[in-house]
Amino acid sequence: MVAVPIREVLGRLCFNSRGQETVEVVVKAGDGLGRAMAPAGASVGKFEAQNFPQQGVKEALRLLKEYSPQLIGLDASDPKALTSSLRRIDGTPNYSRIGGAVAYAVSMAAIEAAASHLNKMCFSIISPKIEPRLPFPLGNFIGGGKHAGPGAPDIQELLACPVGARRIEDALRANIAVHAEARRLIEKKQPLFAGGKGDEGAWAANLDNEEALTLAAEAVAAVSDKLGFRIKLGVDFAASSLWDEKEGVYVYARSSKRLKPKEQIEYVAELKDRFDLFYLEDPLHEEAFEDFYELSKLVKDAFVVGDDLLVTNPSRLRIALSKCSCNGAILKVNQAGSLGDALEFAELAAANNIVLTTSHRSGDTVDSHISHVAVATGSKMLKTGIVGGERIAKLNELLRINERIYLETGSEAQMASL
Repeated sequence: MVAVPIREVLGRLCFNSRGQETVEVVVKAGDGLGRAMAPAGASVGKFEAQNFPQQGVKEALRLLKEYSPQLIGLDASDPKALTSSLRRIDGTPNYSRIGGAVAYAVSMAAIEAAASHLNKMCFSIISPKIEPRLPFPLGNFIGGGKHAGPGAPDIQELLACPVGARRIEDALRANIAVHAEARRLIEKKQPLFAGGKGDEGAWAANLDNEEALTLAAEAVAAVSDKLGFRIKLGVDFAASSLWDEKEGVYVYARSSKRLKPKEQIEYVAELKDRFDLFYLEDPLHEEAFEDFYELSKLVKDAFVVGDDLLVTNPSRLRIALSKCSCNGAILKVNQAGSLGDALEFAELAAANNIVLTTSHRSGDTVDSHISHVAVATGSKMLKTGIVGGERIAKLNELLRINERIYLETGSEAQMASL
């Protein structure tokens, strides 16, 4: 591929979907221009890249202005080379000097600038040789934990995945229908439900965990029957936020459960069977590699997925591989820092048959770059909210990708195999 030299790098203050300060970076490369804003998580693993220097966003922008001349002339289409330069400039293992948010925004804006110059889509710059397949939308439709307020379930996310859909358009419509059906069922149960939503647009209702799971399963089943194809139910437990390290128990405040690790494993396995769950994200805390393995032995026909466990970090993934901890992994570019860091993780996962799910963050932006990351890395699923501007932006980008593929090949992109 022809190199696309970076000509200019600019940074500015902006705000994410939670109204928190973050950074936007503009990269000019060749005749192209790219722009990217950095997201931020609420359920944050302690092994993630550090989002900003200790002094905050202003210091990150000051440092970007200081070191940006060192990025001039680099190839915007080569994320790994750009990552090497950012790592050298930063000099820490977790981007604590310049901030992972800046590394993320620079690397994403650079890819967009290269794609603009070459008149290509971002995914084809990231992975030029890949046969593009579209990930299934994994949509958060009932929320709890750190993504919702008091009274919501302890479990952080209940997720719909339209695995029977053959076209991306149908898949998106299915999840939207599940979201609407869930509200109908909540209002039937609670006529005064005011329609509150959590950070990611999922319903934040006054439900305990069992009520939420039962209602979610009903919603998924009803829409599956109506549309005539299978929609499956998944759960993100975000168990690190339930884990009381001092006491050595998982604390479910809504149901007054205090579960020891073995009991948590049995509880998750029991919920998996009772509600036919196909996807179990972070069912145990972020250092429980052995417990993940014990759970994986019990639930052979489900994805046991590491997020806080792995934090898009190859060294963490190697530990999980050595212990057979999980068969699925979340890919969050900003957990790793830059796009090149995330691609290293994705390649290691693919080489070891770990199923990838590219994911948004709870404090996100209207950028849609991760849709291209999902396609480029062969991710089976793209995890987002179902509604809300910053969530639907990623899903609408899948429609644009599909349209571009159709125009170039004469046929729509196939959905990923699950």
